[in-house]
Amino acid sequence: MTLTIDLNADLGESFGNYTVGNDDKIIPLISSANVACGFHASDPKVMLETVKLIKESGAGLGAHPGFPDKEGFGRRYMDCTDEEIYSMVLYQLSALDGIARTVGVEMNHVKPHGALYNATFTDKNLARVIAQAVKDFNPKLKLMGLSENNLVKAGEEIGLQVVHEVFLDRAYENDGTLVSRRKEGAMITDSKLAVERGIRMLTEGKVETIDGTDIDIKADSICVHGDGEKALQFVREIKSALEAKGIEIQTM
Repeated sequence: MTLTIDLNADLGESFGNYTVGNDDKIIPLISSANVACGFHASDPKVMLETVKLIKESGAGLGAHPGFPDKEGFGRRYMDCTDEEIYSMVLYQLSALDGIARTVGVEMNHVKPHGALYNATFTDKNLARVIAQAVKDFNPKLKLMGLSENNLVKAGEEIGLQVVHEVFLDRAYENDGTLVSRRKEGAMITDSKLAVERGIRMLTEGKVETIDGTDIDIKADSICVHGDGEKALQFVREIKSALEAKGIEIQTM
């Protein structure tokens, strides 16, 4: 049986006169793209241009909603009510979906961004609110979240198709959550090691944590960051290594 995996990247994060990432080069290499919806990054023009690039490539289009925090790139937690979270997710999905429909593309999935995504690791209620907003907007959308964690569990509970996401360039804690970027060893910069970890996640369902313990993990999609200094090289190496192992890359 042929193993398959989705490669996703967070894109469309430029805005105004500021260019972030290598979207035009990354998009042809991946199978799913998570597009910023104007809150943590992006603007209407960037969203439109990014969706057009995704249409040309045939990758799956996903919404990447975050907190309204461009100054902090959506990486600062905001204490919001359930109603505020629900409405801000709906607002962002609506914005991207409107542009996508105009271009002739259907949205495939939703993956929260930054602090909004990370907060679901420990906040089950937040995960439920996000999942409900996605279902109410369009129950056919897939919900992407950290593998085996609260967001995918919340999605499953209300009948959404979910996508278990893994990270090759991030270290894991023993509970399956990501090591905080503020801690030493949180980022894995050795691309060879990152690829080896990814292949093991797929073939064995295991990942080694920051303290050397093996834990179980489910991998439906691999996140490859598109805005790092060596992002393009990293994506190419991952794609090449997976294909060399006979692992097919396809949209979730």
